[in-house]
Amino acid sequence: MRTIRYVFLAALAVALITIALANRSVVTLNLLPAELAEYLGVGYSISLPLFIVIFGAIISGLFIGFVWEYMREYKHRAAASQHRREKNQLAREVSKLKVDKAKSEGDEVLALLDT
Repeated sequence: MRTIRYVFLAALAVALITIALANRSVVTLNLLPAELAEYLGVGYSISLPLFIVIFGAIISGLFIGFVWEYMREYKHRAAASQHRREKNQLAREVSKLKVDKAKSEGDEVLALLDT
């Protein structure tokens, strides 16, 4: 299994390096379209190699997806946590009732063994 993982990571590294080498040309990213930037007086732009733009878009998309899933599944994690607390509380009550029943029956040896 470890070998498969290393082969996959090596293939991924080769693919990413190939993409980076094929997309070395510099592109200009503008904050706003030219007409809107001229109208507002804000004309921020940056020049980067295309592979940085591609990898940045992939990484930001993954991050947004992870955050979105985390927020979407919050209610399920909260419900699971509440159910776990209730289960533990009920288990403690059941064990306490078993001990009380053994004590009420007068068999103190069984009561000691249950605790």
